[in-house]
Amino acid sequence: MPSETQLKSHGGPARPLSAVGATAFRGAIRVPGDKSISHRALIFGALATGETRITGMLEGEDVLNTAKAMAAMGAAVERDGRDWVVRGRGTGGLVQPDGDLDFGNSGTGVRLVMGAIAGHPIAARCVGDVSLSSRPMRRVLGPLSEMGLLTEPADAARLPMTLKGSDRLVPMTYTLPVASAQVKSAILIAGLMTRGATTVIEPEPTRDHTERMLSYFGAEIDVGDTAEGRCIVLNGPAELTGRPVHVPSDPSSTAFPVAAALLVPGSDLTVQGVLANPTRTGLYTTLREMGADLTMENVREEGGEPIADVHVRASSLKGVTVPPERAPSMIDEYPMLAVIAAFADGTTRMEGLGELRVKETDRLAATADGLSANGVDVSIDGDALVVRGNGGAARGGGTVATHLDHRIAMAFLVMGLASERPVTVNDATPIATSFPEFEDLMTGLGAQFSPCEARA
Repeated sequence: MPSETQLKSHGGPARPLSAVGATAFRGAIRVPGDKSISHRALIFGALATGETRITGMLEGEDVLNTAKAMAAMGAAVERDGRDWVVRGRGTGGLVQPDGDLDFGNSGTGVRLVMGAIAGHPIAARCVGDVSLSSRPMRRVLGPLSEMGLLTEPADAARLPMTLKGSDRLVPMTYTLPVASAQVKSAILIAGLMTRGATTVIEPEPTRDHTERMLSYFGAEIDVGDTAEGRCIVLNGPAELTGRPVHVPSDPSSTAFPVAAALLVPGSDLTVQGVLANPTRTGLYTTLREMGADLTMENVREEGGEPIADVHVRASSLKGVTVPPERAPSMIDEYPMLAVIAAFADGTTRMEGLGELRVKETDRLAATADGLSANGVDVSIDGDALVVRGNGGAARGGGTVATHLDHRIAMAFLVMGLASERPVTVNDATPIATSFPEFEDLMTGLGAQFSPCEARA
């Protein structure tokens, strides 16, 4: 089982941090493993029979909290050298946890584990930090409740709450009202423990790691296109068999060094072994439309997922319109894209960003506020973010409120590396939830960060 030190959630006083102008970023690096795949490898390993050995798993707090939750429900989870090993209980085999399941800041972790709990006759109280406890859960709880999951209180919409699963879940057909890989995945995970076909229809495709990994672990799953949208059918009950999982580098984390290399003159950087799943590459498509010198090289497949090396050089960029249908493939990267747009020539309009309002914070507002604090002409138009770049270095000099959001913190620290004046984030602590190596990796490339006093 992971140690308490490994699994400690971030906390304590805020840690203000400033980023100042950097020298050119050059060389080849590898960022930590993909968070989405790391969560799923732990959960499916716990639901499988036999051993699942995970190589390259992200060891950020979000993923480690999922590891702790699966261990609390009976799976053996331990670190073995640089790998993680999960010895599963089989589908339907999870046991009653002795205490609360604390997911810290992880919306992905808690929502996917809700699907696992749903199919077991156990009760589990789920809790999280202040940020996670403010985020809505009804989109997941609604369909799971139709399948047989109970909550306490009965009308629970946010953490903390107690989930009461059942070994008599009923399969269902569900059309996603809003594109959400988390909702889709929770339903499919619950479907593993039903008798019959569980069907999810998504009008707009979302990241498909759950479908790929379920098939890899031996589930009978069928994916096809229909007039209503993409249709995923899982036949239950399903038996999963433990498999080795290689976790590729996280494309959302890759966005930060890629952005720094684009914006800092003279940079020429390669990020190796990055997940190149087409449901996750919207940022790279957009950056190329903006004029970025960015290529995907050495494309290959590992463990059912496409992998590539991302090669990027400093580039002059132009503003573009990002269509709403692209949002699911880059939803986590919009804060970084908005910062990049501040350096581009002309207006960048990012449409269909309603989902950003229910992330770790209201990321739409937090991104706009951060840009405005650093002299950028920005506005919100409904669910669109509009950034008017000046074709040169952003002014900088402001302090950004992160609202406990790791991506807001990292995006604006990258902004400071290319701005005329330093950019300060009021709390860099949340970065540990997804990219604990961020500061060391960026410093090794030439970034300059300095602790500071928070400024109003």
